[in-house]
Amino acid sequence: MIIELAKRRRTVREFRRDNFPVEKIVKAIEVAREAPSGINKQPWFFLIVGDGERKKEIREVAERYEKISFQRLRGELKEWLEKNSITWEKKFLEDAPYLVMVFSDARAPYSKESTWIAVGYFLLALEEEGLSTVTYTPPSHREIAKVVNAPKHYRLEVIMPVGYSKKETEKKERKKLNDIMAFEHF
Repeated sequence: MIIELAKRRRTVREFRRDNFPVEKIVKAIEVAREAPSGINKQPWFFLIVGDGERKKEIREVAERYEKISFQRLRGELKEWLEKNSITWEKKFLEDAPYLVMVFSDARAPYSKESTWIAVGYFLLALEEEGLSTVTYTPPSHREIAKVVNAPKHYRLEVIMPVGYSKKETEKKERKKLNDIMAFEHF
């Protein structure tokens, strides 16, 4: 049942190096392609990266820009990241067996929104396959797109390292249903 998948799914930043059949990712992409999209353009593209050298290069570019971003952080976001021990280092970009880079085709209307709906489908499909991930949105999306020779009209939306969780992580508490919905008016 989909509610059980959604309740089980959690963010993972530490991965075992155990390999698994890439077909599990392909199955999850098959689910993602069923997502709705603006005028049915299906403006998403999923790039699977498993090569260690390529993953290392992606990590190096990401961390170079993450350092700069972290120096500029202020307020609630900075406090939350510190509290959760999240730094500019993105070890998961090398540790996970695969990276799934999701691009939106900027030529399509509602490309960003449509692509993120597909990402939501993909996340639940990974959970069904017993795989874990984190939705990492790098500040250096253009520079990382160059590493994989992405066409100019593709915008990198997210990088998802995919693998088996290194340790059991707790799902962050969700808001109560009454806090996120109402009938007829606010």
